[in-house]
Amino acid sequence: MDIDRARTFLEIVHTGSFLKASERLHITQTTVSARIRTLEEALGRRLFVRTRNGAALTAAGREFERFAQSFVQVWERARQQLTVPPGRTGVVAIGGETSLWNPMLVDWLVWMKGNCPQVAIHAEVGIPDQLLEQLRTGVLDIAVLYAPRLMAGFKVELVEEEQLVLVRKAGLPADGGEPDYVHVDWGPQFAGQGGFAEPALQVGFGPLALHYILRAGGMGYFRRKTLAPYLASGALERVEGAPEFTYPAYAVYPESAAGRRAVQDALAGLKKVAR
Repeated sequence: MDIDRARTFLEIVHTGSFLKASERLHITQTTVSARIRTLEEALGRRLFVRTRNGAALTAAGREFERFAQSFVQVWERARQQLTVPPGRTGVVAIGGETSLWNPMLVDWLVWMKGNCPQVAIHAEVGIPDQLLEQLRTGVLDIAVLYAPRLMAGFKVELVEEEQLVLVRKAGLPADGGEPDYVHVDWGPQFAGQGGFAEPALQVGFGPLALHYILRAGGMGYFRRKTLAPYLASGALERVEGAPEFTYPAYAVYPESAAGRRAVQDALAGLKKVAR
């Protein structure tokens, strides 16, 4: 089966539309239709039903989806394996949300170097939708996410259950009032839980907000491990009586990768550094 036809099929499944699939793949809608028609002729089954809102899978299409997914993942894995540097026995491609990689990514990379030096690593940082797309198409072996959505053919494992705690720059403001609250976007499950209706500043990247508070003052919620050195040095202090919030991180990977030694070593390393 042509890899482009499989990718096109999965893109239509993902977007729900021939038109949107053509836009994402940077090809014409006519090309998309031709690929699917050729695929349906080869399989002897209709895979999609055109609807007013786009395209819906037939029963045969739903059955074929997992095979197309496996085919694309195997192809991508083979492509990566053929580029393994000399002296390495395998490769693992891992991606994580920006807010979850500080300090987990560096700790994990160091752990892998010390414990699995034979494994080459491709590391990516991105937004959840981008990482899930790369996971779905086989570009990534593992994605580390805050609140992953469940997908057929993929496993989800808890890696870390961190706490978000409220801190402020050490010392009271000059006027003796309450420091400005800086709201960090820790995802939809945290939204609105901080208890501050009108934050002075909203930031989508935790490290940016943290360094802003260290320089300009204020308070905000951050992951406990990230705060440890600043609390120890006295640069930041806990806000007494403020509620804490659980912030779990999960590893998502294809079921087909569960038996790969390099992937299992990588998962073990993530759990190890999280502890």
